[in-house]
Formats: sequence, structure tokens, C-alpha cells
Amino acid sequence: MTQTHAPHRVDHVGSFLRPQELIQAREEFNAGKIDQAALTEVEDQAIRDLVKKEIQAGLKSVTDGEFRRAYWHLDFFWGFGGIDHVQAEVGYQFHDETTKADSALIVAPITGENHPFVKHFTFLRDLVADVDGVEAKYTIPAPSQFYFELIRDAEHVAQLNRIYPDFADVRQAIQKAYLQVIQDLYEAGLRTLQIDDCTWGVLVDDNFLTAWGAPQSKSKDQVRQELADLFLTLNNDVYENIPQGLTLTTHVCRGNFHSTWASSGGYAPIAEELLNKEKVDAYFLEFDTDRAGGFEPLEKVTPGKGVVLGLLTSKSGQLEDKAEVIARIKEASQYVPLENLYLSTQCGFASTEEGNILTEEDQWKKIALIQEIVDEVWG
Repeated sequence: MTQTHAPHRVDHVGSFLRPQELIQAREEFNAGKIDQAALTEVEDQAIRDLVKKEIQAGLKSVTDGEFRRAYWHLDFFWGFGGIDHVQAEVGYQFHDETTKADSALIVAPITGENHPFVKHFTFLRDLVADVDGVEAKYTIPAPSQFYFELIRDAEHVAQLNRIYPDFADVRQAIQKAYLQVIQDLYEAGLRTLQIDDCTWGVLVDDNFLTAWGAPQSKSKDQVRQELADLFLTLNNDVYENIPQGLTLTTHVCRGNFHSTWASSGGYAPIAEELLNKEKVDAYFLEFDTDRAGGFEPLEKVTPGKGVVLGLLTSKSGQLEDKAEVIARIKEASQYVPLENLYLSTQCGFASTEEGNILTEEDQWKKIALIQEIVDEVWG
């Protein structure tokens, strides 16, 4: 089998719209009408069908669409030992919607053994094992995103302090749990891991810093710098210690729920930490609207790293103008060499099980348009 390595010129973030039969099965499972075995059977078939469509669309990195998850991040957190699935006081706040109030609460020391995502990956792995030039990519949320969830509100902070009174201990626990899961995935055959991270995407937004409760004694820039250093530390604790031979990419966006968004701001305030100091091989970066700012911060990208430009939106079925996208790729190439640039939508089509407001046909048209643009730009 020919080996393939991410990122790919035509790429995608990983999540796809759930088919109706899967949506119905999850509703029946949640209502107690079917058991886990019956739900898994429906999930398995939906993933088989999706993988066939991904390959037919020409994708070289294939995912399971996150079809076994309700959320892009919480299901992973719930897979750790010491973490419970609970309800927060309120869901995540987006621009004009609020999510369900699901959350992850620490109740005991964190452990990473026997994480269910490892078994989920092996199912995907086996579906593409004999397909030449195609790899199985898996996606998980960032360590900083996990810590962010553990301090989501006063109850979460109190629980975290009860289990880990010393920050050094929780830092070490997060590192150890993540590296355990990543090592298990690697031993199961994973060679491309994408780590999704919205912490950077909210950190650029001054409104977030106000909501965070920045003390009056510190400026927003000071608080932002402190948080950027914290997020970088938590992430690199893991990224600097992954197995050799594992390609690591990270995806950054500003929120993606039911076609709405959570934050705004360009990359400049955190470019040094994210684009230069974070120890990853490539970035999937949101650039589909002016909320993400211009390309100038890409000057900070460490030479040799890849940048997957999220120039098409997954929030709408409306197709972008091909000439405009090509012009933006050429603009970005002033800061990162064209050979290190790649193309995708800015985020997945369904970061949560609700999905964005477009059709399945729309999502595949987006992938096809990416292919057309890549053929014109790179040949």
C-alpha cells in the first residue's frame, strides 16, 4: 500500500452531516428504545457509507465523520477516567444560539487507559487498510480545550481544586492521560492525528476577555498573554512528546454550531504562540470570513510547516466564487510558500450532531469545488 501523509492539497476538517437513520437511532437510544449494540450497528453502517463517499470524492485523509459523537470535544473528555458527563448551568454561548448544557466534570484523578476512541479508530482503520493512497485520520480536542472545560464555571473550578489543589499536578495529569490515549492510537496504527482547538479562536476576541472576567488591574493584552502562555504550555506538554512518525496537525476556528459562530478576531495577537511556538506539523486555519482577519499573521508560521487555508465555509451551502478563492490563495502565498499551502473548508460540516444548515449534497459540492480549485492552482 502506498503511504500518504497529511496535510493533503484537498483536505477537510473531519466532521460530516449525520444521515437521518443515524439521527433517528441516536434519538431512540437516548429515549431507551434501543440498546448500545443496536446503535453501534447503525453507526457502523453509516461510517462505512461515509468512507465510500469520501474516497469517491477523492479525499486522501478519511475520517469517520465523528458519527459516534454528539460533540467534537465532549465525547473525548467523557472517555477519560475521572470525568463525568454532567449538565452545566447553561450551554455554550454562540452569536445567536445556545447549545445544550452538556459538560465534563472532574470527579476523580484523570486517567487515559482504555479510551473508547481507540476502538472507534480501529474500525475506521480497517475500512481503508487496503485502499491505496488513503489514510485514516482521527480528530481529538486539544489539551488546552480540556483544561478550559474543567474551569468552565464556579462548580467546575471548585471540583478541579478539590481533586488537584496544585496546578502542577493537573498539568501533569492532563499530559499523562493525553499521551496514554495517543500512544494507544499510535500502536493501533494511527499516523495522522488532528487536534481541534477553539481556545485560540476565542482568545483573539476582546469580548471573550471581558466575559472571562479580566481583573481591572490587568489590561486585556496582559490577560491574553497569560492565557496564551497557559494554552501553549498545556498543548506542548503533549505535542513535544508524541510518538515519532505521527503527523500532528491542529485546527483552529471561532466556533461552529448550527451554522453560527462564537468569536471574532484576527490571528495577530496569538500568532507567535500558535503559529511559531506550538509544536505541530501543520495548521487548519479559519479564513472564510473577515472575522478571521487577514493573512499577515502567517508571517509567523515556522518555516516548513503546512497551512491548510479554510477559505470555503461549511456553514452554508452557497458555493464560493472560484476566482475569488484563487486570488486569496495567491495572497496567502506572499506569507507562506505555495508548496506549503493546502485548501479546505474553515471547519467541519457538523461539529455537533445537530450539524450546520446545509444539505448532504451541499457538503459534497463544497469538497468538489475544493478539488477544482486545487487542480487550477497546483495542477
